[in-house]
Order: sequence, then C-alpha cells, then structure tokens
Amino acid sequence: MEVARTEGDELIADYVNCLMSLDANSRPVENINPSSLSVSAAAQIQTNIPSVLHEQSAPKVFVQAGVEETELEPVLGMEFESDEAAKTFYNEYARRLGFPFRVGRSRRSKGTEEVLIMKRFVCSKEGIYQKKPSSEGTRKRERMSMREGCKAMMEVIRDNERWVVSKLEKAHNHHLGTCTRVGYLRSRGFINASDKANFIASDTMMLLRQNAFGQGGDAQGLLDYFKRMQAENPAFFYAIQVDNNSCVSNAFWADAKARTSYNYFGDTVTFDTTYKKNKYMMPFITFSGVNHHLQPVIFGYALLIDENEYSFIWLFETWLEAMGGRRPVSFVTDQNRAMAAATAKVFPETCHRFCKWLILSRSKQKLAHVYSAHPTLKAELEKCVNESESIRSFETNWASMIDKFDLMKNTWLQGLFNIRQKWVPVYLKDNFFAEMSPTQKLETMNDFYKKHFNTKTSLKVLLTQFELAMASRYEDEVEAELDTICTSPILKTASPIEKQAALIYTRTVFEKFQEEFVESFGCHVYKVKDGAVSKFNVTRDDDALETFTITYNAAKSMATCSCKHFEFSGILCRHIIAVFLMVDVRILPEEYFLRRWTRSAMRGSLLDEDFDNNQVACQASVSSRFNDLCRDAIKFAEKGAKSTEMYRVVKAALQKVFTEIIASDKTVSTGAHRDAININEEIPIDDAMNDQSLQDPERKVTNFLGQLLGSSWSPM
Repeated sequence: MEVARTEGDELIADYVNCLMSLDANSRPVENINPSSLSVSAAAQIQTNIPSVLHEQSAPKVFVQAGVEETELEPVLGMEFESDEAAKTFYNEYARRLGFPFRVGRSRRSKGTEEVLIMKRFVCSKEGIYQKKPSSEGTRKRERMSMREGCKAMMEVIRDNERWVVSKLEKAHNHHLGTCTRVGYLRSRGFINASDKANFIASDTMMLLRQNAFGQGGDAQGLLDYFKRMQAENPAFFYAIQVDNNSCVSNAFWADAKARTSYNYFGDTVTFDTTYKKNKYMMPFITFSGVNHHLQPVIFGYALLIDENEYSFIWLFETWLEAMGGRRPVSFVTDQNRAMAAATAKVFPETCHRFCKWLILSRSKQKLAHVYSAHPTLKAELEKCVNESESIRSFETNWASMIDKFDLMKNTWLQGLFNIRQKWVPVYLKDNFFAEMSPTQKLETMNDFYKKHFNTKTSLKVLLTQFELAMASRYEDEVEAELDTICTSPILKTASPIEKQAALIYTRTVFEKFQEEFVESFGCHVYKVKDGAVSKFNVTRDDDALETFTITYNAAKSMATCSCKHFEFSGILCRHIIAVFLMVDVRILPEEYFLRRWTRSAMRGSLLDEDFDNNQVACQASVSSRFNDLCRDAIKFAEKGAKSTEMYRVVKAALQKVFTEIIASDKTVSTGAHRDAININEEIPIDDAMNDQSLQDPERKVTNFLGQLLGSSWSPM
C-alpha cells in the first residue's frame, strides 16, 4: 500500500509539535447571537487501551518524507525514507491517539563517521521516575513527573537508504485522549509544578481557562469589561462561547473604532495568532489590517482557549457578523489545519494565504543546524522569497539555493516549496494584499506582548495595557493625518504625474509611489506590438534578464503589467509608469488611485458598490439596523470631535435631525392600521418603507446629513 500525499499537505497540517495539536474528538458548537452565550459540547476522552502488537511478519509500507497517512497505524516492517519521516509519521499517530512522545534512544555506528543507525520513539510516560539523592543540607524543589512506566514505542533502524520499523509496542498503561493540553499548559507556566493531579482534558482546560478568564472560569471580570464598554458606546460588539458546563471557552469583541476602520480598510485582513511564538503568552488574538498611512489597525479581538476547527468557525462567523457581513478580499493566517479548514468554510471566495513571516520565523528553528553550517543561507532564503519578481525567477533562485547548499533531501524546504502557491508572494500577485514592499511588516501581537506582558499579568491588566496601546496608535494615526494635511511632500521632478499623486495620496503612500516613479527612469521600454492595444517589453538597468510585458490601451490610457504590482499592492509599478512617460500620458486615470490609499479614504464607505446590498442586509433584523445606524453615528462623532466649532455644528444638526425623527415616529405610531412596534421582536419593514408619511421625513433627514458631512457622505 503506497500512500500518495505530498510534503505540502503535511505542512498545511500544522507544524506545531504534538503537544500543541488540536483535539480531533471535538464536536461542533451551536452559534448564538452576540452578547449572549453559545454552547459547545465537551471533548470526549478516549479510555480504551490498545492491545499489544506481537512481533510478527507484516507487509511493508513505504512512507515518504512528510507524508501523512489517513488513519494509518504503525506496523512492523514499515519503511521510511529517513528518520525524520519516521518521526513525522509517529508524531501524527501520537496526535491522533492523544499522547505526547519523545525520542527515547538513538544509536550511531562505530567508526570515524558515527552515522545514525537507530532511533526509538517512546511515549512521554515511558520509564519510572527515580528521585536522585541530594547533598546533605541541600533542598531541591520537587518536580512533577510524567513517567508511569509506559512501554509504548516504535523503533526504526537504518537499512541501506531506508529506515525500517524493527520494534513496536502499541499498548499504553494509561488513558489516552487530549493530554496534549498538559504540555501546552506546562510550557506556558499555567500548571504549577507542585500540582499532584492526574491531568486529563477537562482539568487542563479548566486551568487554562482560569489563567485567561479568572478563578473558576466564570469570566466575570471579562463580562464586566464588556458591559462597561457597551454602556459607554452602544456600537461595542461582543460574543461569548461556553461549553456544556457553562464555562467560557472563547470570547470575541470589537469596539466602535475597530468596526469603523473595517468599513474603510477591511479589504485585506490578517488573523494574528503570534502569541504562539511566546510560550508565556495568553491566547489573545486579533483581526488586523493596514490603514492609508501604512499603520496597523485592529478589526477585532478574541481570547481563544479551545483551538479546534469549530471554535475557529464560530470566531470567524461572529467576527463577520460584527463587521456587517462583508467578507475581506484576502485573509492571512498561520499555517494551521484547523484555521485553513475554518477559513475555507466561512470565507470560500476569499484568497487565503499563509503568513510568510511566520513561516520564515519557523524556519529559523527547523533549519537551525543548517543555518549554523551555512551562515548565508538565511539571507539567501529571505531574498529568494521577498525579492523574486516573477515565478520563473523565484523557481530559478530556489533551485540554485538548494543546489548551492546541497539541501535536496531537506524535508522542511521541500515541504515549503510544495506549498509555495499558498505563501510565496509572487504566486499571489493576482490578489490584493496591501503590501507596498517585500519587507513590509506590521507590528504583531507578539511585539505587543514583549512590551506589555509578563507571566504574572492578569487579564484585567492586559486589557488596560491594550487600551493604552490602542490609544497610542490612534494618536499616531491623527499625527499622520495632520502631517498629510499640513505639509507638502518634496517633489523630485516637474512631472504632472508626480504632482497629481502628491495631491491625492497620503504622505506615507506617496513616498512609496515616488520610489516607483523615480525607479521608472532606470527602465528600458521596447514596443513589441502596435495597434489600439499595444504591447511593450520593459527591462531594468540592474537586471536586464528580467523582462516585464505591459499591455496598453491608448483610448482609455489604461495599462496592465505582468509583474502584477498594482493588483497586489494598489499602486502603479515602475514598469507601467515608464510606458506612460514614453507615450506621453500626463495625468493618471482615477482608476489607478485606490480610495483606501488616498487622503479621502475615511470619507464615506470603502466599497460603495456594496451600498444596495447593505441596504437589503439592514432590513433583516433589528440588530443589523441598529449596528448600521451606529456606524453612521460614529462618522458624525469623528467630524464633531475635530474642533469646538465643528462640535457645535454637529450637535445642533443632530438635535434638529432628532426632532425630525420624533415627528416621523409619532406619525407612524398613531396610524390606526399599524401595530405597536416592539424593539425586541423581528418585524418586517416593507410596509413602513412604503408609507408616504415616513418617506418624506426620512428623505429630509438623509439630505440634511448629506449637507452636513459633505458630498462624500452616504448612508451605509
């Protein structure tokens, strides 16, 4: 039986070790409306103990490196192409059954080379703990031991170019299940070394919940925080998921600023789970993006204790509801099986990408010994990923790097290459990710933790610190806005194109455009096809071998480039600019100025074409209409807070509008043909919208607000 699965599939299947694996026995949760509770069935614990597999002849099964089997059990005689492939297989087997393992023993050949010839993988409960006698007068802290004398193991020996299972014991002397949480908690300092309990899934989950949500897991402090925030601002959104014991398992919230920011900059979203990089981090997650000043913005927050597919589905669907139901164009996550599955179900039409920075960071650990032997490899790998401008150049550079350092048999690099379409930028250029440069990297939650968090920080303190950090970010955003409004960038040419861009873009984005504009003077343009739609080849002085093809429509003054820089980042590439300069285009078409990068990015909705859809969605429920009106109200608050004079204008305008609304409400409620409206029940509004007495005042209110906020305003 030959198993056909690639190294790439194994990488997608989560490169966290078995102690961080997800519980395969978890069952789906039931979704409940925001500000209420949703119930999750508890994970089952596997209690059966497999029988002993006696040493007898068995059919040989060859397993390639990085290949994962579908419920495949280890058998005597099974072959692997390397010891690492055997370890990967046993890791998946251990994760599936629910037990941690370690390398218990290894042996090398005698002689000068000392080649590795044997490895034995054993259950972490293998062996018996023996207390070592301490010197007289010396007190040592008692440590909890996992050793219970378990004999489960798999031993592989080298046989020429293959590794063969020579010894196998599948029976365990302890219960199996989701004991992976024990290692997870211990590594993060959540389990005290003096604890004597025999931890199983429910116990360890409770300890993690207590650390994140407080003693008893009732999350009262978090609930108090949510209620206080919602009392201060009705647009504050929160949702809590509980298990069948009514204990909080996951929580999500988004403040008014986060929800407003998503209206403008929610086209590309990063699901930030970098807390995993630090073993002491609380499981604090954010949905984030980038604004028109290339600054990070937050679209929502979560505490995720139960990390399985169903929890991610609940979180993604809840976040989507808070954001008005509009899905992002692109979505960036860590390479995790549960996240990938949940993303495919909740965002089926969204371009899903693995975060390249997390992959490169993880490569430091996976390739530590290789980096040590080849100090320049790290820089060459990052250059290959970040600076390759075409698929051909990337694959050429990758092959050259592999050959140069003799890494043809490195399973990690082979696996990364197999899933290159999911994380290497050059394969994703057809999709928008708001990345201006290959090295663009925003602050992550890991960076935040390094500044504000330690092992004794409580959730209450963490939330306070995070609020302060967000306030600081808002100040940075205001400073960048003032810098754009009050100062003028220094132009490097007299070109009307550069002047046009300086007037439209924010300062930070213009600087990125200016780099492309200046670099265009170093490009050589050759016309290869004439006509209404002509074609040009463009090369650069510093890389004459790399040729880019530009298709130009003279009637529309529109062009596309094979480098796809505009599609990926949202600003024109140097190649198209070089062609425009050659054909004497003086003013760029407005289609080349994405609104999200301009000075007017935060005036009105990000995607005006969704206006009709939003109108329909807002008629679905009371909560949807309430959320939609709150978003409009926030726009008024932002305008009115800029100065004392604007505050007075907006305040007076809102009072006048409110008078109109009260008058309309009385007209509707006094109609004999109409029932009393109960805000707590769902009611159709078609009749109300058809009523002439309601239409006219509503138009008056809409027109008045439009006059107040300017022509760019429109109801969402």
